[in-house]
Amino acid sequence: MRAGEAAPDHTGIVMRIGIVSETYPPEINGVALTVHSLAAGLAARGHGIDLIRPRQPQPFVGETGIEALDVPGGALPRYPGLRFGLPAGRKLMRRWSRQRPDAVYVATEGPLGWSAIGAARRLGIPVSTGFHTRFDSYADHYGIGLLTPLVRGYLCCFHQRSAATLVPTETLARELHDMGICNARLLRRAVDTQLFHPRRRDDDLRATWGVDAITPVVLYVGRIAAEKNLELAVQTFRAIQQRVPQARFVWVGDGPARAALEAEHPDFIFAGMQRGEALAQHIASADLFPFPSLSETFGNVIIEALAAGLPVVAYANGAAREHLVDGVNGYCIESGDAAAFIQAATRLAGNPGLIRHMGRAAHVGMAGLSPDAVIRDFETLLREMAEENLHENATIGAHI
Repeated sequence: MRAGEAAPDHTGIVMRIGIVSETYPPEINGVALTVHSLAAGLAARGHGIDLIRPRQPQPFVGETGIEALDVPGGALPRYPGLRFGLPAGRKLMRRWSRQRPDAVYVATEGPLGWSAIGAARRLGIPVSTGFHTRFDSYADHYGIGLLTPLVRGYLCCFHQRSAATLVPTETLARELHDMGICNARLLRRAVDTQLFHPRRRDDDLRATWGVDAITPVVLYVGRIAAEKNLELAVQTFRAIQQRVPQARFVWVGDGPARAALEAEHPDFIFAGMQRGEALAQHIASADLFPFPSLSETFGNVIIEALAAGLPVVAYANGAAREHLVDGVNGYCIESGDAAAFIQAATRLAGNPGLIRHMGRAAHVGMAGLSPDAVIRDFETLLREMAEENLHENATIGAHI
């Protein structure tokens, strides 16, 4: 096998897999990048991917093993640059009748996702879903908290129509069970530890931020939007500044709250959207990563920051609950305790030795999160679904 070549599927059985997602690169967000990683990983193992996504201004950039169908969509309100897919049940019925997938994975819960589940079920194709975003927790942040029960009810109905709902943590599986979603299965997240690595630290980039080697840089990475608890991010940095006046705050990302933040806080540095090596460089060039969000199902940026050697301060949800060891690679704060969050981040920012010590532990702790292992687990789950479906159909046929 040549260097860099993907290992072949160990069973020799190649599948055709339908992947439906209302967000996908070139969009930059955790869900889009996670879905792309799954699609590309399966394609690299020899499987054929039938990708269904909303039509975007940028044409699909072809990738080996991935065939894309763009369907009509619309702009997502209050999320510039993101789209949702319109229902495409009839189109998918025709497409999947001509070239039938062995299994379908629906990554998002919009109208396109709903219609895809319906089409797969009518054709007898096994379908799984992904739970990536706690939309039920977003309503309060946008002044429509009265709709939370309706959103939660929709999510339950959506995911219960699938054979399995894939979640990144055991904690989320339990939360979904309490909501009434009883088919959760664990599919852990991975991080590219070769990309997100302390060696990506760049003194020239830090110089553009106006800092030297010892000035602490506080980093935010993600959607700049209300549901990310941005007020606490700002409060935390201002508390850090009182202890370390020369500290700087760098924001990586974009979103509806960015313009207001830039106007109110001209000393903040906004780097915009970054991806790939540029994102890894920005993360590794910072010093600590306070992540105040309470709405994450996982939070990929947490494990990316840890892999890059940044100690993290975060609430005990999602990736933080799974991967933060309090006092070792950062601080894991009881959910909602803003005072403890600020105190932990301030203590860390004022102690360069502790930053270095926790940063080393953070990097070492991520060494075992192999992307290849996650892809193999996903492949196994899809194959089991396909085999179970074939067995059920054969059993039904034998009784007719």
